[in-house]
Amino acid sequence: MSNWIPLQSNPEILNMYLRKLGVSEDWSAYDVLGLDPELLELVPKPAKALILLFPCSEKYEQYRLAEDAKLKETNPEYPSNLFYMKQTIPNACGACALIHAISNNEDISLDDGILKNYLKEALDRTPEERGKLLEENKSFTDTHEDLASDGPPESHAEGENNHYVALIQKDGELYELDGRKSFPVKHGPTTAEQFLEDAAKVCKEFMARDPDEIRFTVSAIAPTEN
Repeated sequence: MSNWIPLQSNPEILNMYLRKLGVSEDWSAYDVLGLDPELLELVPKPAKALILLFPCSEKYEQYRLAEDAKLKETNPEYPSNLFYMKQTIPNACGACALIHAISNNEDISLDDGILKNYLKEALDRTPEERGKLLEENKSFTDTHEDLASDGPPESHAEGENNHYVALIQKDGELYELDGRKSFPVKHGPTTAEQFLEDAAKVCKEFMARDPDEIRFTVSAIAPTEN
């Protein structure tokens, strides 16, 4: 198994990625310029997912391990239609976050192609099997390598101790989907109208764990502005 090229948190790259995956041009990725209400207002509505890129610092890793241990103890239950996959490929967290964001939003239509084919095959698999399926998918791998190679080198990217997670709304609940964790993480009730604001609060919690760190970027999947 080889490492994938780190995916940059750059709307131009993310949008090219979405199109290659078959996502309708009705939906696009946008930079979220800030998490305060007046800046969230600039994000096209309704936002369907937030993609957070953050540093995996020692503080975060300690928190993640404790959180994961608690999840394993409680063995939480989730909606049967929540698509969750484990990350088995180094530097594939950006792709996993996009898959999580798109697959859990029925409003985001998919053309025939790489992602639609993957989801059809992965639907009845376990999270671990879904991760392995992606690892063995040459079309997906080749597409990722082509697109991840583009873009300005100064952009923040996964790899080098940075990591992507997706935040989505499913059946009235806010979920954090991270392929490195044993389960999805519930962050409480939300609605389609409140999702962006509630997901921004979760992003702020990540930032509060590392107040001296500045390497956080947030992208939204939202309607394309004409």
